Amino acid sequence: MPTWTVPACSAAARLMALAGAEILVYPTAIGWDMRDSEAERQRQLDAWLTVQRSHAIANGLPVVSVNRVGDEPDPSGATAGSRFWGNSFVAGCQGEILARASADTEEVLVVELDRSRSETVRRVWPFLHDRRIDAYDGLLKRYRDEP
Repeated sequence: MPTWTVPACSAAARLMALAGAEILVYPTAIGWDMRDSEAERQRQLDAWLTVQRSHAIANGLPVVSVNRVGDEPDPSGATAGSRFWGNSFVAGCQGEILARASADTEEVLVVELDRSRSETVRRVWPFLHDRRIDAYDGLLKRYRDEP
């Protein structure tokens, strides 16, 4: 079973899906600035969860998003440091959360995935099949008005 580890961006996820990946794995070390408000922390965590789950949906593949936990001081002393938000999770090919770890404790999650489900979902939600590759030329440019 091919498994690919790729940067967390939609183009990389799509390229891996087109190359035959059956699972997308996103190892991360992302967290908050210790000075962030609780509301800001929640917005950042929600955005991360949403974008990771969207990779599963857009490509019809399970996604494993792994994130570290704990605090790390700023060695320069210029800031209060970072708190890594954990919340590692596994999403099914429709973005559904199959398992989720805590925010502050190292954990091991074991999830059984039905690899045939991706093909079934892709037939119902044909994001890969129905993509408009004729409209992708603009994605090859850094700026829209480039010749």
